[in-house]
Amino acid sequence: MKRSAWRYLWKSQDIRRKLLITFALLVIYRLASNVPVPGIDENLVAQLTTRSGAAGGLINLLDMLSGGAVSNFSILAMGVYPYITAQIILQLLVPIIPALERKMQDDPREGRAWMERWTIILTVPMAALSAIGQINIFNAMLGQSVTQYFGFTGGALIPTLATVLSMMAGTMFGVWLGELISEYGVRGQGLSLIIFAGIVAKIPANLFSLLSDSTYWWLVFIVVALLVVTIFAVVYVQQGRRYVPVMFPGRRVGSRMSMPVKSSVPLMVNMAGMIPIIFAQSILTFPTILASFFNNAKAEWLRNFAAWINTTLSGEGVIYPIIFFLMVVLFTFFYTDVLFTQQNYGENLKKQGAQIPGVARGVATQRYLSKVQRRITLPGALFLGVVAALPYVLGLFLPEGLSSTSIFLVSSSGLLIVTGVVRDTFQIIETDLKMHGYDDHLIS
Repeated sequence: MKRSAWRYLWKSQDIRRKLLITFALLVIYRLASNVPVPGIDENLVAQLTTRSGAAGGLINLLDMLSGGAVSNFSILAMGVYPYITAQIILQLLVPIIPALERKMQDDPREGRAWMERWTIILTVPMAALSAIGQINIFNAMLGQSVTQYFGFTGGALIPTLATVLSMMAGTMFGVWLGELISEYGVRGQGLSLIIFAGIVAKIPANLFSLLSDSTYWWLVFIVVALLVVTIFAVVYVQQGRRYVPVMFPGRRVGSRMSMPVKSSVPLMVNMAGMIPIIFAQSILTFPTILASFFNNAKAEWLRNFAAWINTTLSGEGVIYPIIFFLMVVLFTFFYTDVLFTQQNYGENLKKQGAQIPGVARGVATQRYLSKVQRRITLPGALFLGVVAALPYVLGLFLPEGLSSTSIFLVSSSGLLIVTGVVRDTFQIIETDLKMHGYDDHLIS
């Protein structure tokens, strides 16, 4: 019978130290997320987080990725989003540029070091562009400036530089804290835990807001039930694997040859994680933002076109969830294909002398595994699309005056992050426990 290993977490001095360091750094991040950006009108920014529709979805997505710092527009308002964007850009560039692809394949360790170094370098200009873009987007949504002075001419130059540089410094500070957690705390989970802490920190406030409404307090039970079912489904799908059998050649021991070893290659049902949701949400928001500039246009047809865009992508009708679902499914296939190509299973198995029964080594193996991966990605992509569109679909059946963003304690993207981070953290801690001689499990 398996016994719980929770009692060993505090007994092991090394694990206890890592957990305490992780907790302390997360507390520092949460405290820093309350330091406001100079010159920002926090009351205007707070109005954005209560909006519904595509624009409101983007604001809540940015608020989630920043750990709740967008709602009060602190120096960490961008969170680690520019770092994530830089990481995605470099991952997409690798299969496009042959020199980068060869670098990653010839020496994976050196390739990862190169990727990490250039991700940090690319984060700096991405943070500058994100800071300027974020303020401009907020100004367009509100129809007025969230800053007292913003511009790169005249007397607004110095205040604008102070605002942008403080936001850039906040992002780099958040990335640095994440790296410290990965190195001295729970290894490899720094940035994920920072986003996780921000999502969890907002749950009590959302729950209190829902309970304080005497009219719709009963919705708490429905929301909690939906969350439990969704979390179970997310964990079940995220754990899904297809094991492709592989035969490894036997080894020569002295004058004897050992028998071939039968193993398998695990292929994930959902390899893309929540990245497709970020892609789809961001792309669907741009037409709404661009249309907001033409609301007061002189040409009537331009005003009508802007109104049609805003209505179609409002997030409150039937069309938006359908488009959102289809785009999430599309981007899931696209991003999974990019990641799978980078791993190059066919060449790696060929170097080890391994072979899938009935399939030739090298290119044929990669082609076969790609076909299997695309086939098992279909249910994962459909599930991800359903999870992403679920809050908008349920919002159609809510009582008048309530929006999906106001009652759901955790967004669909947040659920994917929370369940993924908890699962990965438990696995890492269990591995550390086994390295220290404890064979029990955190979950019995």
